[in-house]
Amino acid sequence: MATALLSISLLINTLTLSLGQKSPIDQHNVVWTSQSKNSSESMSCGGGDIGLNVWVENGDLLFYVAKSGTFDHNNTVLKLGRVRLKLSPNPFADGATFRQELVLNKGHIEISGATSGLSANVTVWVDVFRPVVHVDVSSNKAIKAEAAFESWRYVDHVNKGKENNANSYKFAPPGEVTTLKDSIRFIDNSIVFHHRNGVEWSAFDATVQQQGLDSIKQQLFNPIKNLTFGGRLLGKNMKPAGTYRGRYMDTDFQGWKLVSTSASRTHEITVTLHSAQSDNVTDWMQGLDRRQQDAVTSAKTAQAKTQNWWQTFWSNSFIYINTPPNSPEWQVARNYQLFRYMLGCNAFGQYPTKFNGGLFTYDPSTIDSTMRFTPDFRNWGGGIHTAQNQRLVYWPMLKSGDWQLMKPQFDFYQNSLKNAELRTEFYWQHKGASFTEQIENFGLPNFAEYGINRPAGYDKGMEYNPWLEYEWDTVLEFCLMMLDTERYAGQDVSQYVPFIESCLTFFDEHYQYLAKKRGSKALDGDKKLILYPGSGAETYKMAYNSTSTISALRTVLTRLLELPDTYLTTEKRANWKAMLDRIPAITFRSFDGHPTIAPAKLWERINNVESPQLYPVFPWGIYGIRKPGLDTAINTYRYDTDALKFRSHVGWKQDNIFAARLGLTDEAARLTLLKLGNAPRRFPTFWGPGFDWTPDHNWGGSGMIGLQEMLLQADGKTIYLFPAWPKTWDVHVKLHAPYTTTVEAVLKNGKLESLIVTPESRRGDVVNLLK
Repeated sequence: MATALLSISLLINTLTLSLGQKSPIDQHNVVWTSQSKNSSESMSCGGGDIGLNVWVENGDLLFYVAKSGTFDHNNTVLKLGRVRLKLSPNPFADGATFRQELVLNKGHIEISGATSGLSANVTVWVDVFRPVVHVDVSSNKAIKAEAAFESWRYVDHVNKGKENNANSYKFAPPGEVTTLKDSIRFIDNSIVFHHRNGVEWSAFDATVQQQGLDSIKQQLFNPIKNLTFGGRLLGKNMKPAGTYRGRYMDTDFQGWKLVSTSASRTHEITVTLHSAQSDNVTDWMQGLDRRQQDAVTSAKTAQAKTQNWWQTFWSNSFIYINTPPNSPEWQVARNYQLFRYMLGCNAFGQYPTKFNGGLFTYDPSTIDSTMRFTPDFRNWGGGIHTAQNQRLVYWPMLKSGDWQLMKPQFDFYQNSLKNAELRTEFYWQHKGASFTEQIENFGLPNFAEYGINRPAGYDKGMEYNPWLEYEWDTVLEFCLMMLDTERYAGQDVSQYVPFIESCLTFFDEHYQYLAKKRGSKALDGDKKLILYPGSGAETYKMAYNSTSTISALRTVLTRLLELPDTYLTTEKRANWKAMLDRIPAITFRSFDGHPTIAPAKLWERINNVESPQLYPVFPWGIYGIRKPGLDTAINTYRYDTDALKFRSHVGWKQDNIFAARLGLTDEAARLTLLKLGNAPRRFPTFWGPGFDWTPDHNWGGSGMIGLQEMLLQADGKTIYLFPAWPKTWDVHVKLHAPYTTTVEAVLKNGKLESLIVTPESRRGDVVNLLK
């Protein structure tokens, strides 16, 4: 029934467009009427697993090309390069009228210019289902085009100082770190470019050696080895026209250009991309040729399918705040949609969207003037996975119904599972997957954060790091996300159950292992696990019975046991019930007579500025609207002196989410207006750097989560509508809820004007809290 209604909604949307009427999402298109100063004033565009930064500067159209999973041997995420388009005569010359628009409903950018009787339109779009970038030019007069591929990796480049923050070595390079040059050449009438990780020593090899795992190296998953990525720039009726050198911002580059064989009123340019772990470049080239042939024969059909995909995407869920355009409240909804678009550009990526820029990073000196590095730079690494940050990128995809976008994140963990299990067995001789906080794309702790000046005899399985030591539990949030896809989308999650079980097994076995190393008993006097040493996020260190860990284990075990019988044998169900019985209780403390949730039973020091004492509210949902202990959770938000000191809307801060989950409407609104307000950059959702980098994707993700939680929350089968929503904010919303349910509502003048619940049988489970 839900699928049928979505199809009807999409059909109505398509008919509306064919009749020339606007789609509701069009109100959130980004429109510029002047050209950009540099790449920092670029506009996001993409699809499938490709992201472009598109801008027009001094009459030239430029865009950076990024693709999911383009790791070099240092585990830097490399951009593919930069494309520059020049038209002659130039409709974007000085004095020309100009317009650049991100058309969300079609997923593409339209650029137009006119001067002296010449007008032209350029459409930049990315095929959602094939790794192909299209640039289509039409003009009222015949013009010539020059399309160039520009690369700063035309020579080897030595990374120095903070530039290594973009790779796995960060502040601890083991020697000279070099980014190797690409292979770029003309082949027939095209430009072919690629970067290959050959047999050279890689971050994988360095990490395995550092962490004493050489004896099991051949068993370990290695996503870097023989990885080759690149593509082909091709123009219809264009031919090679040589190379040139230049400098853009802080980086020297070389360009390879194609020019029109004759003037024309239309020009078609494509960039076809391909990445694979192949034994040789010949195999990679054959794969690129196949993709190129497919792209050439299906461009028109592909464009229609791409636009249909985006229209379905926007029909699937939305939040429209109906206040005057450009008001602070309207900006919140617009920026919610824009950031969701940026996430949608990596729907089918081999790797998850990274918290520190995703696919849309650009020249770093425009973010930090001291970082005059190449466009490949991003702070906090390329192949490094910082789980506390990544989780905020992916939690909002449940309520937005973007479950297909979650697969790259889940695959990341699935691919790393064997390595995490092998390291546990190797170091401690017990079972279970040990995932630390900052891990590489092959599941081992990051080289730099593992610690290079480790004391003799220190446990090889541990990170020697004041922020990260004993922080194991963030992976459990991804376990819960996996379980939630079964409840939200009705998906079969049997492929993820072994992963979830392995993560739980680690905690059960490792903390009994540690207890036995200290004494004769594996459990405390109440037959509970002794979660020591532990960690309350990166903040409360050397913790005893961390509240965030207790909440995580309790919630994931409970949800695992709630799966239908087809997922678990009777024996396994009994084992997990026994482990649930071994989880200790949460500890409480008091501030001026107000009982609050404590971050742990005990801890040695505070090392960061997170508030894990509120993690039982989010993500674990133990406390919330109309649940027992809500007053204690609210007290924690209002009176805990650490939580008050740490409060902020910046970056990965999630106080907006806590406030929404607790029903604190005014506070949730205040923080959401700050969190989802316009970024101080031309593109409204290029937030950051916050604690990380720009665009800050955990800033955007936490903003999305908070806005969703203000509108809709669920407790079992009960759905709470408007649990923290200001009555003065008129809104039209469609979000997803557990048990394959969608809720679409219109609130106007504080009154619920329309409510559509799918399936209709779930209407009785919806509770309107604004009555």
